Amino acid sequence: MKISVTTTTYNSALTLRDTIESILSQRFHHIEYIVVDGGSTDGTLDIIRHYEPRFAGRLRWVSEADNGLYDAMNKGFALATGDVIGILNSDDVLYDSQVLSSVAQAFHDHTVDCVFGDLLYVHPADLNKVVREWKGSPYQPGGFVKGWHPAHPTFYVRRKFFEQYGGFDLTLAISADFEMMLRYLAIHKLRSRYIPRYMVKMRMGGVSNGSLTNIIKGNRNIVRAFRKNGIQVSPFYIPRRLTGKVFTMIKSKFKHYALQRK
Repeated sequence: MKISVTTTTYNSALTLRDTIESILSQRFHHIEYIVVDGGSTDGTLDIIRHYEPRFAGRLRWVSEADNGLYDAMNKGFALATGDVIGILNSDDVLYDSQVLSSVAQAFHDHTVDCVFGDLLYVHPADLNKVVREWKGSPYQPGGFVKGWHPAHPTFYVRRKFFEQYGGFDLTLAISADFEMMLRYLAIHKLRSRYIPRYMVKMRMGGVSNGSLTNIIKGNRNIVRAFRKNGIQVSPFYIPRRLTGKVFTMIKSKFKHYALQRK
């Protein structure tokens, strides 16, 4: 079994080394690492070239203009040759050296189509300072409309389903990851397995959770994702999610501030 991990970059020089080192640290070696760069000008390409020999042919990369994050992710998945595909953002890292071993072990069960696990949000300047955590749970039918969904950076799927059911919907500027998982799990009934372990450390301040404006926009796109897939949701869906998101964001801001003062 081979796992293809895609990282999309655009002027990511400040964080990309951490991301690449976390890939190289993996005990599981049947990895294809794909970097899709959007035309960086800050030294990102120099970093990729620096690390290329250490992958001994397992790194593939391209640098060209794209139509945004999800277009770049689709490019990476289209380039992949592994049995299983997943994403590692250019400012995130795998939690430890055993993450991809855990993913591979889960996929040795041929009844498993996709997997996901837990995630830690960490201080942007210190990967060891945890701001909050995302604890997952197994998928249950109807879970999405109740507010459940996997942490997308921990989501891995057999490549054949990307080819069969399509990738990220580029019309959803922020929530295409949510829509893809919704489509795979709720519509196409992919058989999933929850891996009860931390898989990714995610730096705070990403596009979807960096501001209240983006949180509101993201939730509107989530409702669009439901509609695109013919799923009805309660009119209280957005207010319920916003209440929880805003509370979590405020709590995280206070913790982030406290960590900065230490």
